[in-house]
Amino acid sequence: MQSLVSGFLWCHIQQAGRSAIIQLHHRTLVTTSQNSILSLSRPFIVENDDDVSQEKGKAMSQATPSAAQATEQTLDPAAKRRIIIVCLCAAVGGFLFGYDTSVINGAVDSIAGTTSGFGLSSGMSGFSVSCALLGCVIGAWFTSQIADRLGRVPTILIAAILFIVSSIFSAIAPGIWVFIIFRFIGGLGVGLASVIGPAYIAEIAPSQMRGFLGSFQQLAIALGILASVIVNAVFAGASGGADETFWFGMSTWRWMLLSMLLPAVIMLIVSFKLPESPRFLVMKGKDDKAAEILEHIVGEADPRAKVAEIRRTVQSEHIARLSDLKGRTFGLKKVVWIAMGIAILQQLCGVNIILYYDSSLWKSVGFSEQAALNISVYRTIAAVVVTVISMFIVDKIGRRNLLKWGSIGMTVFLAVASLGFYQATVTDAGISLPGAWGPITLTAVYAFYLTFCLTWGPAMWVVIGEIFPNDIRALGVAVATAVNWIGNFLVSNTFPSLKGMVGIGNIYAIYAVFALLGLIFVVKALPETAGVKLEDMKAE
Repeated sequence: MQSLVSGFLWCHIQQAGRSAIIQLHHRTLVTTSQNSILSLSRPFIVENDDDVSQEKGKAMSQATPSAAQATEQTLDPAAKRRIIIVCLCAAVGGFLFGYDTSVINGAVDSIAGTTSGFGLSSGMSGFSVSCALLGCVIGAWFTSQIADRLGRVPTILIAAILFIVSSIFSAIAPGIWVFIIFRFIGGLGVGLASVIGPAYIAEIAPSQMRGFLGSFQQLAIALGILASVIVNAVFAGASGGADETFWFGMSTWRWMLLSMLLPAVIMLIVSFKLPESPRFLVMKGKDDKAAEILEHIVGEADPRAKVAEIRRTVQSEHIARLSDLKGRTFGLKKVVWIAMGIAILQQLCGVNIILYYDSSLWKSVGFSEQAALNISVYRTIAAVVVTVISMFIVDKIGRRNLLKWGSIGMTVFLAVASLGFYQATVTDAGISLPGAWGPITLTAVYAFYLTFCLTWGPAMWVVIGEIFPNDIRALGVAVATAVNWIGNFLVSNTFPSLKGMVGIGNIYAIYAVFALLGLIFVVKALPETAGVKLEDMKAE
C-alpha cells in the first residue's frame, strides 16, 4: 500500500514506498533509510540527496519485494503498535479536515435562505461555502514557517485551535460577513492540517511502514466526511429540518456547524500527547531527544546512526526559488505544466459539487431534506470503501492507467447525468425528473463520484508528489497544489450562479468535457511514475 493524500478535498482529497506525501510551500524532505529513499514533498525543505544517499539509492534500486517484506517483518511488534497509535492520533487533523469541508453540505441551503439564514443571492451563497478554500490556500502556504519555527506538534495544536474558534463563531454568527470570516479561519485550520498531518506522519514513521501509515490521513479525511454527513442527517431528522429550531433556540444548521467542536477539542487534547518529529528535533540540535523518540516510539535499532543520517541530510538542504521552475516549455519546465494540468483537471470535472451541494442538489430534484441527507451518508460510506480499495491498487496497476480508466468512466457517467438533467422540468418548486430518469441520473452521478474516489481523487496527489525532480519537488508540489485549491474554489463558487444561468444539464456536460480532456492529457502528456526512483524524475 502506498500513501494517498489528500485532498480530494474533497474526496480531498487528502492527500508510500517511494510515493510522496503532498504538501505546500518552498522545500521538501528526502529521508534515507537502509532500503529506500523516500521523498516527502512538504512545505519545509528541498533537499539534494545525491551526495548523501547515492549508495543507498543504488541499493534501493536492486532491492526485491521479498527483501522489503523481510525488512518490514523485522520491526518489533510493540514498536509497530506504538507508532500506529501515534499516527492515528496525528491523523485526527485529517478527520477535522474532512469534517470541516463537508459539514457545510447539510447547512448550505438554510444559510442562504430567509427562514433562519441570511437571505443570500446565488453568488453570495457560493462564496459563503467556498470562502473556506481561500483560507486553505493561505494556511497551507504558511505552514512551513510555523512548523519550522515552532515545531510539528505545536502546528497541529494551532490547527486545532483554529477549528475550535471557527466551529463556535460560525455557528453563532449574527450576519453573513461574520460567518464568512470564521469559515475562512476554519479554512486556515484545514490548510494547516492538510500539510502538517501527512508531513508529521511521514517524518515519524519507519520507512517500511510509511506507505501504510501515510494512508491514515486519507482514510481519516474520508471518515471525517462520513461523520459530518451522519451528524447532519441525525440533527435534521431529530429537529425536522435544518431550518428548524433545535436546542437552546438555535437553528439546526447552526448546531451542524457547532458539532465540529467535539472532534476539534479531541484534536487539541491529543496534540499535547504527541511526540515531536525526530527530524525537527535534529534541525534544532536536540539530538538526544530525537534519538530517544527514534528508539522508544519508532523502534529504530540504532537511533544514534539514524540521527547522524538525518543530520547529514539536513546539512545538504537548500531553499528552492520560483525561478527554479523556469524552463524551455512556454517559460516553465515541462514537468510543472504536467503537474498543474493534472491538478486543475482533477477539480474541473466538478467532483466537489457533490461534496458541497449534495443535499441541495437532490432536494432540487424532488427528494425530501431527510432523504437527501441520508443519500449523503450512503455516498460517503461507499467513498470510504473505494478509498481503501484504491490504497491497494494504485501501485499494482500504475498511476497512469488508474487516471486513464478513471477519466473514461467519469466522462461516461457525467454524460449520462447531463442527459438525465436535460429531461428535468423546472418549476418554482424546484426540478423534477420524469419516470426512470430520476434513478438513472442519481446512479450516474454517484457512479461518477465513486469512480473519482477510486482513481483521480488519490492518484492525482500521488503523481504530483512523485513527478518532480528532488531539487524542485516541494516547490513544484506547492504550485500544483495551489492550482488545485484554486480550481476547487472556482468550481464551488461558480456552481450556484451557473445552475440558474445555464441549467444543471449544461453544467454536467461541461464537467464531462473536462473529464474527457483529462483522458487526453493523461494519454498525451503524463509519464508513468510508478516504479521510477525519485532521483530519476526528469524536469523536461
